[in-house]
Amino acid sequence: MSNLGILLDATLRAGDYIGFTFFTGYMSMLAASIFFIVERGTVTDKWKTSLLVSALITFIAAVHYYYMRGVWLETATSPTQYRYIDWTLTVPLMCIEYYLILKPAGAKVGMLVRLIVGSIIMLVAGYIGEAVAQEQNILWGVISTLGWALIIYEIYAGEASKLAKATDSEVVKSGYNVLRWFTLVGWAIYPIGYMLLPGNLLSGFVEGIDMSKSSPVDLAYNIADAVNKIGFGLVVYSIAKGATEAEKVKHA
Repeated sequence: MSNLGILLDATLRAGDYIGFTFFTGYMSMLAASIFFIVERGTVTDKWKTSLLVSALITFIAAVHYYYMRGVWLETATSPTQYRYIDWTLTVPLMCIEYYLILKPAGAKVGMLVRLIVGSIIMLVAGYIGEAVAQEQNILWGVISTLGWALIIYEIYAGEASKLAKATDSEVVKSGYNVLRWFTLVGWAIYPIGYMLLPGNLLSGFVEGIDMSKSSPVDLAYNIADAVNKIGFGLVVYSIAKGATEAEKVKHA
C-alpha cells in the first residue's frame, strides 16, 4: 500500500468511538501534563516532586496514546504492546505518589517496594495472559489480580493506611482516602476489560462483535486510563495546594 493509502486509512472514521477515545485520551493527558507542570510553581518545595510525578504520568501516557491511536486507525487492532509499556512506566509512578505524600508522615522505602512489587506482578501477569499465553488468560488474570490485591492490602490495612491515619494533616488524610478509592474502584475497570478477552470469564458479553470496528476491551482501558491518571493527579494536586495553604496560614 502506498504512503497515501496508509494516510487515508489512518483517518478517524465517523462512528469510530474507540478511535475517538484514543484521540481524547491523548489530548486530555497532554493538557493535564502542562497543567501540573505550570501549577508546580504554586506549591511549596516539598510538594513539587509530587506534581512533577503527576505530570510525568500523564505525559508518558499522552506519548503512548499518540502511538496507540495510530495503531488503531491504521490496523483496527488493539495496541497491546504500547499499552503495557505505558502501564509499566506509569503504574509504578502512581505507587511512588503514595510514598511521596506519606513521606512527611514517616513512610519507609519498604512500603514503596511492596507497592511496586504488587504493580509489577499485576502488569507482567496481565501482559502474559493478554498477549503471550492467551489460552491461559484466566490463570494469568488470577495472578495479576493477586498483585493488585497486594496493593489494595497495603493502602487499606498495611503501613500506608496506618501512616495516613496517624498524620496530623487533614488535607493528606482526605486526599489519601480519595486516592485509594481510585486504586480500588478505578483500577477495577482494568480486570473487567481483561475478562472480556476471548475465552475469559466475561467473553460471552462481546461474542459476535466485529473487533475490526469495535473493541470493548480498548474502550474500557481508554476510559479507565483517562479517569485514573488525570483524576489521580488532580487529587495529588489538591493535596499539594491544600497543604501549601495550610502552611501559609500556620506561618502567617
